[in-house]
Amino acid sequence: MGKYEKLLLKILGGRSDSNISFNDLCQLLEKLGFDERIRGSHHTFRKAGIPEKPNLQKDGNKAKDYQVRQIRNIILKYKLEIKD
Repeated sequence: MGKYEKLLLKILGGRSDSNISFNDLCQLLEKLGFDERIRGSHHTFRKAGIPEKPNLQKDGNKAKDYQVRQIRNIILKYKLEIKD
């Protein structure tokens, strides 16, 4: 099991939302097929067929816990999987 599969399981587990690396979360979203757009400190992600456009900001070097919850909800709602 690779790094991003482990991160995906950690996010889906929901027990460590405030301990997810911001950069790892951004890379995971790219592995899930999202395109990233950066404007200032805002990292916006979009994917065809998904109306939600997650907007992430750093909290130190970690992702904000409420944003991790939003990503978890999107992953579960659309049954997203990591693309090789």
